[in-house]
Amino acid sequence: MTKSTTPPPTLQQKYSGVPERLASIAQEAKDRLYSNKTAPESVPRQRELPRLPPNITREAFNGAISVLRQKLGSGNVVLNDKPLVDGWYIEHPNTHDAFHVVDQEELVCSAIVYPGSTTEVQSVVKWANKYSIPVYPISMGRNVGYGGSAPRVPGSVVIDLGRRMNKILKIDAENASCVVEPGVSYFALYEEIQRRKLPLWIDTPDLGGGSVLGNAIDRGVGYTPMGDHFANHCGMEIVLPNGGLLRTGMGALPGKDGTDNPTWQSFQPAYGPYSDGIFSQSNFGIVCQMGFWLMPETGHQSYMVTFPNEEDFPSIVEIIRPLAQKRILGNIPQLRHVVQELNVTGLPKSHWYSGSGPIPREVVRRHASKMDCGNCSWVFYGTQYGDDASIKTQMNIIKDSFSKIEGSKFFLPSDLPSEHYIHSRALVCSGVPVLRELDWLNWKPNAAHLFFSPITPTRAEDAKIVHEINVRLHQKYAFDLFPTLCVAGREMHYIANIIYDRSSDDEKKRAAGLMRELIAASAKEGYGEYRTHVLFADQVAGTYNWNNSALMRFNETIKDALDPNGILAPGRNGIWPKKYRGKGWEITGTEVGNAIGGGSITPKSKL
Repeated sequence: MTKSTTPPPTLQQKYSGVPERLASIAQEAKDRLYSNKTAPESVPRQRELPRLPPNITREAFNGAISVLRQKLGSGNVVLNDKPLVDGWYIEHPNTHDAFHVVDQEELVCSAIVYPGSTTEVQSVVKWANKYSIPVYPISMGRNVGYGGSAPRVPGSVVIDLGRRMNKILKIDAENASCVVEPGVSYFALYEEIQRRKLPLWIDTPDLGGGSVLGNAIDRGVGYTPMGDHFANHCGMEIVLPNGGLLRTGMGALPGKDGTDNPTWQSFQPAYGPYSDGIFSQSNFGIVCQMGFWLMPETGHQSYMVTFPNEEDFPSIVEIIRPLAQKRILGNIPQLRHVVQELNVTGLPKSHWYSGSGPIPREVVRRHASKMDCGNCSWVFYGTQYGDDASIKTQMNIIKDSFSKIEGSKFFLPSDLPSEHYIHSRALVCSGVPVLRELDWLNWKPNAAHLFFSPITPTRAEDAKIVHEINVRLHQKYAFDLFPTLCVAGREMHYIANIIYDRSSDDEKKRAAGLMRELIAASAKEGYGEYRTHVLFADQVAGTYNWNNSALMRFNETIKDALDPNGILAPGRNGIWPKKYRGKGWEITGTEVGNAIGGGSITPKSKL
């Protein structure tokens, strides 16, 4: 029997913890994950401590840190000179990427600063300008699969906004909206709405521990009708790279007697250009407050449809499109390959298959035939909303449409046992944040993962091209393919989850090679990622090169105007300030693979 690990923190103990209702589930998930762990908790660090920012002497750094401690208090400025511990989802690091692709010590910060207010964030940014030290803001650092807390420029000072800026500033029940700081998780917002007994839903991603604000800024998605998180934000308070303060939308108009504008969370634009978009997936400012629309609670019904053949994939997509465009499909549904039915049980790959290389299709089929999903190839998870009559009408249309695929089967949650994954999907699709998605990390020892996340039209011919690229390249690099398609009426997020053992240099190099080739092969066919890992940002940004890279030149113009000293998150999402640009910092080829096993991605040239 696996020895129990230390209990994960609860929300009552820590802003980043889990609700009491999930404490035992979190404990079980942590125990399972650690039972599959073979790597040590930490290894001795080999490089200078702490890692210095580029072109900053230790004397200058120590002096600057001393000044910052005087401004914020010594306890709110912490040097990154301790052992690096990867932890896990609920107890993750803010010093480096827990799912490190290059060596653990490569993408590390020099220090972490914990501001407690927007005013203190302004103070940190002004300090960074004065001492020419790059800063890297995070909300909660749970952007796992995309780089976590790792700064793109090693030695940057991480601004951890979550620890002391974690207040729900407002919930307006009549307006169905809220305002939150960066450290408010989906767990925290949900629990507060329940505590107040308000008839409102939140929209949550698969895991509920991430920052509501941070996920929206990175254009993450959920699964209710309000699943596009950035599209459902309303109003931001932003610290600019020079330390100035901006409110977007109606917040730019002062309210009566110095109060917030009463329309700030009601209307997204204001007068003049709509500026909010430039602060998503950028390094143009630090968002310290953000408003969101909430969903009035409603009736709902989740369901699952299975399809027998691999070759059914194009037909499924063609059926989904008109249902989504006509808004018959109630939410942002998921289409998954059946191998994920094995994966989300939390059992390791070795339970299903003892061979080397990707798990063979016939092995997946054999195991699936003994499970509740049956011998199938694709699984569709959807949810309908409204009153009983409207849900019944919608479900009849959906059943009739999918029945055109021979051998398809329809299931309700009541048809399946309580441990089946459908019950987790039903919770997520009704705005209840959960932890079930952690279980697929048990697939490999010391598991980490990368997301490859291109966008395709909701059209069979396009989806098939991207899917076949994934099939071919996952086979080439010997990784299991776990595709999830989040489907809308006109586009689909094709998300492939690349699971690797972070203690294995070989698996890391193959994962990096797979990512690099997936990006290039998809872009060659005209398909680009909507979001990517920090190490692949330059390559992905470089694929958006229409008209001699007009988009990047536009982004660089904004960056240089707002951040002339280049201190705010240089390199984030491929946007480099003039200070760094063209001096060897961009990663566009084999640099990531070459850095694994003792190399470095940091250029030798001076800034």
